[in-house]
This record gives sequence, structure tokens and C-alpha cells, in this order.
Amino acid sequence: MNGVSSGVLVSLGAYFLVMIGIGIYAYFKQANDTEGYMLGGRSLGPAVTALSAGASDMSGWLLLGLPGYMYADGVVSIWIALGLTLGAFLNYLIVAPRLRVYTEVADNAITLPDYFANRFEDKSHMLRVISAVVIILFFTVYTAASLVGGGKLFESSLNLSYSTGLWVTAGVVVAYTLFGGFLAVSMTDFVQGIIMFAMVIVPVVAFTDLGGISATTQAVRNIDPSLLNITNGMSILGIVSLMAWGLGYFGQPHIIVRFMAIRSVKDVPTARNIGMSWMIVSLIGALMTGFAGRAYVQKTAMTLDDPETIFLVFTQFLFHPLVSGFLLAAILAAIMSTISSQLLVVSSSLTKDVYKCFFDQDAPEARQVLVGRISVIIVAVVAILLASNPESSVLNLVSNAWAGFGAAFGPLVIFSLIWRGMNRNGAVAGMVVGALTVILWIYGPFQMNGMALNSWLYAIVPGFILSTIAIFAVSIMTGGPKASVTAKFKEMELNLNK
Repeated sequence: MNGVSSGVLVSLGAYFLVMIGIGIYAYFKQANDTEGYMLGGRSLGPAVTALSAGASDMSGWLLLGLPGYMYADGVVSIWIALGLTLGAFLNYLIVAPRLRVYTEVADNAITLPDYFANRFEDKSHMLRVISAVVIILFFTVYTAASLVGGGKLFESSLNLSYSTGLWVTAGVVVAYTLFGGFLAVSMTDFVQGIIMFAMVIVPVVAFTDLGGISATTQAVRNIDPSLLNITNGMSILGIVSLMAWGLGYFGQPHIIVRFMAIRSVKDVPTARNIGMSWMIVSLIGALMTGFAGRAYVQKTAMTLDDPETIFLVFTQFLFHPLVSGFLLAAILAAIMSTISSQLLVVSSSLTKDVYKCFFDQDAPEARQVLVGRISVIIVAVVAILLASNPESSVLNLVSNAWAGFGAAFGPLVIFSLIWRGMNRNGAVAGMVVGALTVILWIYGPFQMNGMALNSWLYAIVPGFILSTIAIFAVSIMTGGPKASVTAKFKEMELNLNK
């Protein structure tokens, strides 16, 4: 294995076995129906909900992309963390309790497209189809981004090829997702969230090795004083772009589906407290890893070609092989928790919103579960093909998919939960306008002041704003919702206040 320690392999092997074991356990524990496979029977406790949402949210970018950004650009990266923290808190406060209640009121919706279709009584299937297309499109890219992180880990730390890393990472995730469904994904996310929390020891050990926080800060200042300037090279629009990452939370299906699955709306405050505490500590740990990494690389005179591998460098040089293996498992935990959640959301949408809706409306529960499992495999293979380029940036790929979901679904989710005057036409308009704005903003041939639009202003900002305008304008111009839709909204409000 070209010098890879047996201790590292033992730790990683044990981690893989635990994940697969949880998948097998969940397979026998859950009901063999769509609500059991895709939503865990709405039985998640607050701790599992919180850590599952957090682990599936953070992905490989927490331990690879965010430390790499801090390493390369300095403390300006803090703006992303601030935006994410605020967005996650508001998501728990506004979306979580209402969505938990409303998905049951709206004919026991299991997927997000299911909720949209039932919420607005859309008999044309337009909402369901468009939202399913958005999920399949952006989540395939998002899953590819997570797999890039797995490939980089195996290549940098285990002396294996990048492609081997892709297939091994995907293989383990597919195994437990395929068998255990949502329950396995949530349980493994809970374990992975605990493992990821251990990453905070990395900057602590790194700062100790460098002589403390003051010595590390001075070393970074000697390298480049601008790295300590929180507004270095940043315009107001630049800061807005970084803070706007927080807007994405309202539209991320793999996160908000946890709110649909929590066992009771009364558990939401507890989940919020656990989830926000975990998130804040994890973000600080990731940022400090990148910060200490800049000083460490300078001190040791090593060459670091890819800033997104700084966490991997620390695991190799500062810890005993058994601990290194555990920390590498933390990266795999971040990567796998997100991949599994994304695979399940896409397969659920393919099953409920495509297969059952258009090909076999009377499909029995067992057949739907089988189609869901087949979909997991298909989406995983496509994501592997998209992630085949080892030069891909984890943070860039994630930012594109994050913006797509945030703009297409964010305003739609929020206003469907708080504004009874919203109708189906407004929902369709908001989703289409948000998604198209992001796609054109990122991939269109447009520039502003000689810069690509997405470099000038993060795509989620115009996407979110234009989607919101479209929802209000079209809903008002087309006469408001049906009386039966308004009645369901009132029922949701009553149940929320019980």
C-alpha cells in the first residue's frame, strides 16, 4: 500500500463495516413501504434529526472546501460561515415546524415535489414534474461534488488512484442506502455527525504544534497581512455573495426532508438547539484548520498544490496512525452522509414523482421501494461519471448546486408555509424563474465589469429575489388560491399551535 499505515486501514475498515452494518439493521427494522423507505415512518428523534440534517448538509466541503478557502484567501471566508449559521437558524425557526405539520395535512406528502403538488392541489402534475427535474439535475451535480471529495481523500492519503476513491466511496454509500433507506441514512448520519465533530481536535493540535494562537496568527501575518483582513479585496456585493450562502438552506431537499421526518413538531426546538450547537463548533473547527494550515505549510516548507487537502495533511503528519484513520473517517463521514441523503432524495423523486405518477399509478408499495433502490444505483453511476475529473473543485461544484436549489425551492418553500395567498401558478413561476436565473447566471455568456456574473455576485442572490417577485406577482395576477387550498393552510396553522 506504498507506506499507508495498517492503523489507518484498520480505522477506515472498521468505519466501513459499521456503516454497512447500520444499513443491514435498518433493512430489517423499517417497514417495507414508501413511507418507511423514503421517510423512516416519521419517527426520528430530535438528536438524530439534528445531526442527520447537519451531517448531510456539511458534506466534504466542511473538511475540504471551507478549510481550503480559509487557507487560500484568509479570514474573508468567515462571511460564508456567518451566512450559513444565520440561514440554518432561520430554517429551523420558520420552515421546520410548519413543514412537519403541513406535509401531513397535505395528504401525507413524502417527497418535496409531493408536498408542492398536494399543497396547491395541482392536478396537471406541472409542479411535480418541474420540481423533480430540478432535484434530479442539481442533485446529480451535488452528488458528484461530494464524490470528488472522496476521490481526493483516497488519492492524497491512501496512495490509491482518484478513480478508485470514487468507486469505493460510492460503493459503500450505495450499499447501506440501497438496503436501509431513509432510516439507515439518518442513523448513519447521526454516527457520522458525531465522528465529524471530532475534527475540532485537528486545529487544537495544530495550534499547539505552532506555538499557540498568537504565534500562529503572527506567522500568517508574516506570510501575507491581507490574510487577516476580513474585508480584504471584498466589495459590498462580495460580502453579500458570501453571506447569501445562508439563503440556500430554505431550498435544500436533503436537509428539509429531515424536518418532514421528525416524530413531532414539539421536538423541533430541541433539534434546533442540538443542530445549531453542532454546526457552530464544526464551522469554527473547519475555518481554524485552514488558518493553522497556512502557517504550518510555511513552517515546514512543504509544497501544497491543492489547498482543499490541508485537513488531509494534518491527519498525516500530526497524529498516530489509528487517530489519523479516525480523522480520515471523519472526512468520509462528511462525504458519505451527504451522498446518501442526496441519493435517497433523487431516488424518492424518481420513484414517486416520475415512475408512479407517469408509468404505474397503481404500483404496489413493494414495487415502488424496488424502483427506489434501482434509482439509487443509476444516480450513483451518473454522479461518478460527472466526478471523473480530479481537478474539479469541491467548493465550486457545491456552490453551483446550492444556488440552484436555494433559488428554485427556497422562496417557494418559505411562502408556501407562511402566505395563504400563494397559488399554483405563482409556485410554478417562482420555481422556473429561480432555476433559470441561476443556470443563466452561472453558465450564460454574460459579464459585468469584465467579470463573469457569478464572480461578480453569487447566483443565489438574483435567483432568490426574482423567484420571490415571480411568486407574488403571478399569484396576485391569477386570482389567488382555491378555497380548499386555503382551508388546508388554516388547518396547518391550527395544528401548529396545538
